[in-house]
Amino acid sequence: MTLSIAPLSPGFVAELSGVDLREKLDDAVIEGIVKAIDRYAVVVFRGQPLTEEQQIAFAERFGPLDIGLKRVSKAGQAAPKERLKNDILIDISNVDADGRPVQRTDPKIVNNIANQLWHSDSSFQSPPAAYSMLSAQTVARKGGDTEFADMRAAYDALDEDMKAELVELVGEHFALHSREILGADNWTQAQKDAIPRVHWPIVRSHPGSGRKLLFIGAHACRVLGMTVPEGRMLLQDLLEHATQREFVYRHKWTVDDLVIWDNRATLHRGRRFDFTEKREMRRSTTVDASGLLPAAA
Repeated sequence: MTLSIAPLSPGFVAELSGVDLREKLDDAVIEGIVKAIDRYAVVVFRGQPLTEEQQIAFAERFGPLDIGLKRVSKAGQAAPKERLKNDILIDISNVDADGRPVQRTDPKIVNNIANQLWHSDSSFQSPPAAYSMLSAQTVARKGGDTEFADMRAAYDALDEDMKAELVELVGEHFALHSREILGADNWTQAQKDAIPRVHWPIVRSHPGSGRKLLFIGAHACRVLGMTVPEGRMLLQDLLEHATQREFVYRHKWTVDDLVIWDNRATLHRGRRFDFTEKREMRRSTTVDASGLLPAAA
């Protein structure tokens, strides 16, 4: 099998083909995928009907897997019944364990709406996430796309004064901040404590490409050394800058798509869809095996 790479835009997002992800791929192919992600940050595979076990086996070639925000629900007094057989996979859907769309008051809907905020998966933990791999099982008839924003290009486009201002700044990331933005505040202390707050430099360097980037998003709740309002306004200004259309790719899903993105180089968000219709996705997420993504030199 020969990996083929077709860029979808200059330097950001590429479609990869020529390989069957259900098979055990040789090391050279895996290395080729990693190099493509280092360059393009988001890669798209079409026509990959993966079982849960096949998705896990493929994802584990890129590092140890992690459940991220699922730790919060597991710290609840009554954790919801899992829809997926494998606990290491993350259910990105609006259906219950029996495959029926849930009611709008269900916590799954809160998660779906929170996913519509620009974010980087697991930026709220240490180590943070490296790759997320989302497999499309059932897609919405209308809406439900996913948008990706290039945080490398966003950094490059900042003026020199802003770059200088950001050099020493550190953001605090909290797992439940994005949910609290949406008014979901009925968390137990055990859930709040399940994932301690972490601090990351706002400007960082990617370990694969060496490019500087912005590390922001909906989990960033304040900037150290600033008042909360001042820091949040700066984070909002950076987010508005980083998600301008010229930095964004919008993916329209088809069944059996697998999209891989690098959380260290991108932000992403889901788009609205009719919650009375099924939308079923499975996510596998690797932790940053390189350790902690460094601050920019």
